[in-house]
Amino acid sequence: MKARLFHLWCLTCTVGLVLCLGLLVGFIISRGAPALSLSLFFGDSDPLNALLGLEPIWDGIWPACVGTLTVVFCATALALLPGIATGIWLASRSQSRFKYLVALGIDILAGIPSILMGLFGFTLILFLRSWLLPTANTCLLLSALCLAMLIIPYLAVATRTALLALPHSLEITALSLGMSRWKTLRCVLLPQAVKGIIGGIMLAMGRAAEDTAVIMLTGAVANAGLPGGLFERYEALPFTIFYFSAQYQNDTELQMAFGAALTLLCLTATIFTSATLLQRNSLRKH
Repeated sequence: MKARLFHLWCLTCTVGLVLCLGLLVGFIISRGAPALSLSLFFGDSDPLNALLGLEPIWDGIWPACVGTLTVVFCATALALLPGIATGIWLASRSQSRFKYLVALGIDILAGIPSILMGLFGFTLILFLRSWLLPTANTCLLLSALCLAMLIIPYLAVATRTALLALPHSLEITALSLGMSRWKTLRCVLLPQAVKGIIGGIMLAMGRAAEDTAVIMLTGAVANAGLPGGLFERYEALPFTIFYFSAQYQNDTELQMAFGAALTLLCLTATIFTSATLLQRNSLRKH
């Protein structure tokens, strides 16, 4: 009887969660789909000229799309090596107190609210401006750096999980054949774990793409056009959604917010779905 009640309770919670998700996604689609058009992305500018950079865009979300992709790729590039290297080290067989502390630090970093990371970036700019670089200002590079620190735990955990999912016999066999530990890692373990690692990279990219608090304090603005460089301010979809939904002056701007929300939802859903499929395939393989 207790088992049946517990099963019913779990089923009810699952159905409730799915219904809430369905209602949320359905609401965004119903409000955002009518706004999807070339004018949403390019405004009054010619789409071809805008794509080629020959004409500025001041009333469309295309610069925000480009800004989002740019800051995500920059953040991923900054976090890639330290994140994967940390995951490889955590997956090693040796045990020590320092290793436990590093793993604990990674877990704590993963749980830090993004607003705190944004405040860290903003404080860093104030410090640089006061003591080292008077011309320092919030910019795309600062946003990418703060986002990189947020997503390093995702890369480290994904790499560690992918490596620990491999059969221990692979490493033992390679070592018994005379391969060094470095060559075993490079030629045997990492190629086998690559799908899981790629899945972790895509999860990290999705996490960076959806963040608002960090970019709001470190460089994103409402109307900057296409990104002009790493040391310039930029537009991003999460901030565009926040700006138009909080300060819209008419129904057109509100529709733009819903259209941008649907665009961001499609982007992150594609990234997360691909990452989940890659990681599931990697775990099933081993």
